[in-house]
Parts: sequence; C-alpha cells; structure tokens
Amino acid sequence: MDNPFKKILHSEELPEVLRKKVLDDVAMIKLTIDMADLFVVKYPNTLGDLFMGGGTPETEKED
Repeated sequence: MDNPFKKILHSEELPEVLRKKVLDDVAMIKLTIDMADLFVVKYPNTLGDLFMGGGTPETEKED
C-alpha cells in the first residue's frame, strides 16, 4: 500500500478555501474546549468559593 502523503508536493500550497475551513474548524474546537472549561471547572469552583466564604484566607495583621 502506497503512502498518500509522499505524493504531496512540498512546493504546492493549499487552496485558500480549504485553508480557511481548517482554521475555522480549529477555532470552533478551541471555543468548545474553552466553553466546557468555563462551565465544568471554573463555574463550580466560583460557586464553591462564594458559598464557602471566599477562596483565599485573609492574612493576619502584625501588631
């Protein structure tokens, strides 16, 4: 079985339409990952910090 990637010419550029579609798909995947991170990780952490009295303890003042 021949490797189809060896048939690609290195000097040949992709058509602009195909390049734009690939970049748009990558951007959509990145947006989906960011939205999932926002609602699955950051939002519950924020609610937990809010209901438990804050995320960072206050430092004591020296006399």
